[in-house]
Amino acid sequence: MSALKKQEKQTHQSVPSNPGRRQFVIRMSSVAAVLASGGVTTACGGSGTELNGELAAFSYGVASGDPLSDRVILWTHAKISTDAAVTLTWQVAADPSFATPLASGKVVTSSATGFTAKVDAIGLQPNTEYYYRFLAPNNSISGVGRTRTLPVGSVAEVKLAVFSCSDYPAGYFNAYDAAVSSGAQFALHLGDYIYEYKDGVYPPTASAVAARVSAPANEVVTQADYRARHALHKADPYAKALHARMPMIAIWDDHEFANNAWMDGAENHNPVTQGPWAARKAAASTTYHEWMPIRSPDAANLLKIYRSFDFGNLLSLHMLDTRIIGREHQPDRTLDASGLDIADPTFLPYAFNTKKQLMGTTQQAWLDTQMTASAATWQILGNQTVMGRIKIAASVLAANLSAASVTAYLTAKATPVVAQTPAQKDLLNPAKNPKISYTFDNWEGYPDARDAVLASAAKLKAAGKKFVVLSGDSHNSWFNKLTLADGTQVGAEFAGMSVTSSGFESFFPPAVVPPVTLAATIKALVDDISYIDTSRRGYMLVTLTPALVTTDYVYVSTITSSSYTTVTETFTYAG
Repeated sequence: MSALKKQEKQTHQSVPSNPGRRQFVIRMSSVAAVLASGGVTTACGGSGTELNGELAAFSYGVASGDPLSDRVILWTHAKISTDAAVTLTWQVAADPSFATPLASGKVVTSSATGFTAKVDAIGLQPNTEYYYRFLAPNNSISGVGRTRTLPVGSVAEVKLAVFSCSDYPAGYFNAYDAAVSSGAQFALHLGDYIYEYKDGVYPPTASAVAARVSAPANEVVTQADYRARHALHKADPYAKALHARMPMIAIWDDHEFANNAWMDGAENHNPVTQGPWAARKAAASTTYHEWMPIRSPDAANLLKIYRSFDFGNLLSLHMLDTRIIGREHQPDRTLDASGLDIADPTFLPYAFNTKKQLMGTTQQAWLDTQMTASAATWQILGNQTVMGRIKIAASVLAANLSAASVTAYLTAKATPVVAQTPAQKDLLNPAKNPKISYTFDNWEGYPDARDAVLASAAKLKAAGKKFVVLSGDSHNSWFNKLTLADGTQVGAEFAGMSVTSSGFESFFPPAVVPPVTLAATIKALVDDISYIDTSRRGYMLVTLTPALVTTDYVYVSTITSSSYTTVTETFTYAG
């Protein structure tokens, strides 16, 4: 594991506050951002304007995703003036003028799909950039998107822009905007593309950005609710620009359903007032497949979303579902200053049930097969939650990382055994002061499931392959060693900060605990952490070559305004 750091700054203009002009400027700035990215243009009718007295069809832009070497999914939304089905023409070309379309066809949108349209454009060439658009029968034309296919054979470099946790009322999607001009070829979204909460709940009204109001205002439960919440995110100008700029490979996490979801329920689901979990899960998953530019691996089972992508001999990307299809109920008790007695004999067996599944045995077997069969140098997991061994002594967690508890523990840890006091020996005795995860919702709550994956990683290492995990969900940045129980390193984890959702700074206010102090404290307490940032939002720009994975943690200076700068910290892993 190695690291080098650099800083880059970019300035972005804010949007004027006059409502009428504001909407115009949003549209024009979105178009300008796309044009500035080097090759995406907008044709008439692409902004949802009025055309010949009818609503133009493409209010939510265009998107592409799930690229393979010879095909890519193309997406849009098209509703004209009634609820009648709309037959669209799609086109793919080598240039944005569409002088000679290379492929075209028809696709129908209707109320059955919420007026979304997806087509798998096949017969394309590997490692090739393409332009695409849709045409509606009322003569409106979508904006032009830019996409590309996966490479084959010998591949020198791939660049991925990696996102997670984009809560609309929490702030502007400046991370999406910054990625448009980053040079990334593909986008990865690791989950929480939307949030399900009622407006004013998360974030609370006092912390929300005034111009960012959730729609619908109620918590999303029905398919109509989920469609409206997805539409809100797709209408965001920075989201539209990102989707138009590059294909996205996406996976869901819990908030596409409900907070802390598992197979049979969720923390934020009440069957008494919100109906059966199965009905809500079906509405959420169906809507996700409608509104995201993904290929459905199994049309008969939309909950099966795990899938792989091969980038020549350089990398195989395996997108996992650690949330819905195989996850058993995570422990819902946490250690805090007000509650749990660590001497409670029921807690540790409950928290570390060795039989708990996270992915499920079917997906685990699929992953093993995919990684073993792959000839690529790098085996990359696209995964929702942090996998590293992030465990902290119970005495420290129970005191909410107070200075006294941290000092006492670290002092005991640094004291030679022969010089330790009885109290210090007790602090270091796992039977009296066990190390426990700060949350059991991540892989730490499923240690045997994690160890099964890491055992597979050890076999890959012995076969000359390299293993890296890309993770989201925590809202903070992590660069972790991935180790077996005996400490042997078998890979590395780059876990990304959120696009907008708050991180540890919401629990440890920076005015009280400076972020640099908090990060240093956590790093000192946890052996496998090489880097952590606890307070900033942004995205990861991951560059892969045969020799290195280089990750730029690109932080935006603010999410409360669309005027921002970026600062980048860069780390590398050679395998």
